[in-house]
Amino acid sequence: MLLDFIFLIPLLKFSIWGITHYRLFLAYILVFSSLFSLFFSVYLVRRFGGTPGKLILGIRIRKLDGSPVGYREALLRHLPTFILSLLESIALVVPLFHLSDAEYLALGVERTTTLKGLAPVWYHPLVMISTAWVWSELIILLTNKERRSVHDFIAGTVVVHAPPKIKSPPVADVSASISP
Repeated sequence: MLLDFIFLIPLLKFSIWGITHYRLFLAYILVFSSLFSLFFSVYLVRRFGGTPGKLILGIRIRKLDGSPVGYREALLRHLPTFILSLLESIALVVPLFHLSDAEYLALGVERTTTLKGLAPVWYHPLVMISTAWVWSELIILLTNKERRSVHDFIAGTVVVHAPPKIKSPPVADVSASISP
């Protein structure tokens, strides 16, 4: 996850800049970020067997029988986190429509606290559910022999060590080029 985070730093910096300067930026970027999340965590997992961070570390996501992951498994793996994140983002977008641009920009460093305070009543229980999800993922991961997490059990997947196959250059037949 840390390596994946490093890949995503430019997008994160752009998002922080936009959220700081434009009241409805979070609303506008919500669709893009949702699609990018699906691309990153579903398409890349289906196509390459993992996200860039996993690929660099030489680990791959496979079905329990060792076969490559399909779109179904990749989506099932990502779906709980995707739904929780999407709902949290929607809950923080709702208050943006109740503020003027001037009020929003005047909030400064208190912006996040204010938005959370103005969020729908279901936002705070949702944050507790998200926190419980993250902790359950970690606890399950650390307490089973195969190191499978909850999303792996849901999708029927496992993370395996599978370094990339490096093709060595063809070796020329030197015996044919040596004359007696």
